[in-house]
Amino acid sequence: MRYVQLRAFHYVAICGGFSRAAEALFLTQPAISDQVRKLEEEYDVLLFNRHKKQVSLTQQGQQLLDITHRMFDTEQQALDLLSESKALRSGVLRIVADAAHHMLHVLGRFREAYPGIQISVRSGNTETVISSLFAYEADLGILGEIPQGREFEILHLNSTPIIAFVAGSHALAGRQSVTLEELVGHSLIMRERGSKTRHKLEAMAQDHGVTLKATIEAEGREAVREIVASGAGVGFVSAAEFGLHSGLSPLRIDAPEVMMDEALICLRERSGGKLVRAFWKIAEQVAVEN
Repeated sequence: MRYVQLRAFHYVAICGGFSRAAEALFLTQPAISDQVRKLEEEYDVLLFNRHKKQVSLTQQGQQLLDITHRMFDTEQQALDLLSESKALRSGVLRIVADAAHHMLHVLGRFREAYPGIQISVRSGNTETVISSLFAYEADLGILGEIPQGREFEILHLNSTPIIAFVAGSHALAGRQSVTLEELVGHSLIMRERGSKTRHKLEAMAQDHGVTLKATIEAEGREAVREIVASGAGVGFVSAAEFGLHSGLSPLRIDAPEVMMDEALICLRERSGGKLVRAFWKIAEQVAVEN
């Protein structure tokens, strides 16, 4: 087994094709194809399903990708260690968050300390955050459900209750609170399934004998906010994520508070990366101050 063969396989897998892998590695497509073919022939395995110029991983290919992810990430960490000062002057830090609101203060300070670092921020629900970390598509995650297991380093940021909110023109606007029973009589705008906010709210209501059914299901917090702002119904969000929004009225839910924890997480095996450690240190300082 040769390094170049594993590298060729890895890039075909993460890039989604031989030609894209060749471009990423500045090689020719025949060279990439030859390395993968030799790897498959030497060990008598099929790593990719090939069909009309489309490639997909076989089960063995997926298992090997899990290993090469760790292999090449460790290689990158070694490179960072050997060029520490350079690693903190340039590079890309990838973050996937269920709500960017919780890291705004951290981002500002990080940018002041490391202006040469490019930051990529994507949004997604809890499932997306976790899967992105495991797939090495993100370095850090921010989410409203602290994961179980020893795979993660976790930094608690805050805890706030889930609240309801409506447009200023809605019948409930101006109220201080609303009961679960009253919510049943209104159109409810819910996040997609997989959202921890939705899951916790529905579970709490069920415990009190109330079934909350989504009239409209929207993917993403901003989509819910826009639909609620149009007057279409009642939305739900953690108090920390509501912020200050003209035209929208928050409502306390008259029931035992359902708290949403917000945490910064990363895979334990990747916590030694220079950029991850630098961001984490600043986040710890901000968490203490808050």
